[in-house]
Amino acid sequence: MKEKSRQMVFAYIILSLLGIVMVFPFFWMLMSSFKDATQIYHLSLFPSNPTLDNYVYIFTSRYSKFTIWFLNSALVAVVTTLSVIFFDSLLGYTLTKFNFPGKRIIFLIIISTLMIPTEMLVIPWYSLSVTFKWVDSHWGIMFPGMMSAFGMFLMRQFMASIPEDLLDAARIDGQNEFRIFLTVAMPLASSAIATLAIFNFIGNWNAFLWPLIIASKPTTFTLPVGLANFSGEAISEWHLIMTGATVSMAPLIVIFLIFQQKIIKGISLSGMKG
Repeated sequence: MKEKSRQMVFAYIILSLLGIVMVFPFFWMLMSSFKDATQIYHLSLFPSNPTLDNYVYIFTSRYSKFTIWFLNSALVAVVTTLSVIFFDSLLGYTLTKFNFPGKRIIFLIIISTLMIPTEMLVIPWYSLSVTFKWVDSHWGIMFPGMMSAFGMFLMRQFMASIPEDLLDAARIDGQNEFRIFLTVAMPLASSAIATLAIFNFIGNWNAFLWPLIIASKPTTFTLPVGLANFSGEAISEWHLIMTGATVSMAPLIVIFLIFQQKIIKGISLSGMKG
């Protein structure tokens, strides 16, 4: 027992040290958001004269469009997440619960797209955006993230754990397949849906490359692209960058705290509760 206790203490010490190392950059960013343009270059962790001027500036200054960027990122992240949840769940359900010619080939083709780097897809995405006049629009930013091969794979794996007896019972009750999908399969897959939702939300919230290419007007910038404008060739306004990055993290932290239990369940792909 003593040996096990020593091992537990040692493990907690190591994990605590690793946790501090991981959290320290975020704490530094938070403290830097309360520094002005002169204090930001000081090596001290805590600001000597804390100020909220940075937060006031990014939200109220006529030179800053932070609120617009924040709303753009929220719109893109929410719409793409809802789209991915619906279409990837529907596709995963179809590929699991129905037998039709070419089902396995379709699944392999979709999975194979995971091996294609995003950088290789930028040119066809941009050509499509130009053709349909989606450049400098919210739809142009959103459409590449409306469906996800990873999401389809995750939902397919989870849908396979849903017993056929429940679906057959719903069919006997006279429900059509789409209603069975919405009222039976989706509620049972809530853990996987929560996992998919948060992964997709974070990915689209932090997306930088594609929004940078497709958006040229400040009014269509998302947060990562907008914050990059605070850094130029002549000067970088690090106090504003740190402030904006701190605010942009708030929704992600809230979402994780709300859904963390379902995320753990979704990752483990646990079965149904008896």
